[in-house]
Amino acid sequence: MAGMHSELAVTAEGLVKRFGERRVVDGVDIAVPKGAIYGVLGPNGAGKTTTLRMLLGIIEPDEGSRTLLGRNHPREASDHVGYLPEERGLYPSMKAKEAIAFMGALRGLDWKVGRARAVTLLENAGLGHAADEKIRKLSKGMAQLVQLLGSVVHQPDLLVLDEPFSGLDPVNQEKLEALIVAERDRGATILFSTHVMAHAQRLCDRLAIIAGGKRRFEGTVDEARGMLPQQVHYVPHHEDDAIRSRLPRDAVRDGEGWRFELPSTGIEALLVQLIDAGYGISGLSIERPGLHEAFVKIVGRDALKDMQETTQELGA
Repeated sequence: MAGMHSELAVTAEGLVKRFGERRVVDGVDIAVPKGAIYGVLGPNGAGKTTTLRMLLGIIEPDEGSRTLLGRNHPREASDHVGYLPEERGLYPSMKAKEAIAFMGALRGLDWKVGRARAVTLLENAGLGHAADEKIRKLSKGMAQLVQLLGSVVHQPDLLVLDEPFSGLDPVNQEKLEALIVAERDRGATILFSTHVMAHAQRLCDRLAIIAGGKRRFEGTVDEARGMLPQQVHYVPHHEDDAIRSRLPRDAVRDGEGWRFELPSTGIEALLVQLIDAGYGISGLSIERPGLHEAFVKIVGRDALKDMQETTQELGA
C-alpha cells in the first residue's frame, strides 16, 4: 500500500476508538483516491462519524494510523480541507454571504475574496436571492446548503461531509448532489458518510460499508452489486398452472411475471423451452440488483431495518 500513498488523499489503517468498554470503531482501513467521490455507508451508530473525526484529527484514535493529504498529523492539512459536520450550526444573525466568508476566513481565506466567492457560489446554487438574508430567515435546507458553500469557499483539496443529505427535501438533495459533482470536477476529493443508498449509488466512485465499527466492504458500487447474481424478470404472453414447473426453483411472482436468478448456464435454453411450450415472451429484463440489495447481503437485514427506521424519522 505504501507505493499508493501519493495517489491517495486519505488513508487509514487499523483505526480503533473506544468509548468506555465499547469499541465504536474496531480496526477500520480506508483508502480514498485523489479526485474521487468516496462514500462511507452504514447504519446509524456504525461508527461513521467517529471514523471521519479521527481522519480529520478532531479526535485521536486509540490504535492505528491515518494520513490526510500526505500528512501524518491531519490538523496540519486543515486549511486544505472543507468539513460539514453532522451537527450543523451557523450564526443566525449573520447574512448568508458573510457566514460563507467567515467559514473561509477560519481556513485562512481573505475576507474580501471570501465575500466575492460567496456571492458567486450562492448564485450558482440558485440561492443568489439569499446572499443578504440573515441565516435565521432561511429554510433549514437553504441554511444547510449555505453551510456547505462555506465549507468549499476556500476551494479545498478535500471535502468531508458527514450525513450531508439528512433533513434535506428532494430539491435541495439534488442541488447538493450537483454541488458535490461540481467540486469533484474542480479537482477536489470528496469523502461523505450516508445511510441513504440512492445517493451513494448515484455519486460514489468507491465506497466503504461499515457496520458494528468494522469495515465489511470496500470497492466500487459495481463491485458491491456484483456480489449478487443477476436477476431475470420474465413476463409470459399467457400462462397456466404448469408454467411453475418449467421455471427455476427460486422463481417468485413479481407483478405480471416472474423473477429469478440468472441460471449459471445462461438464459437461452430456458427461453427455448418456454417458447416451445407456447408461453412466449411478453417482457424480459436481466439486471444486477441495486446497492440496497448488495448492502443487505453484506451487513444483514437487521442493519437495514435500523437504517429504514432512521430514514423514516428524518423524512429522507
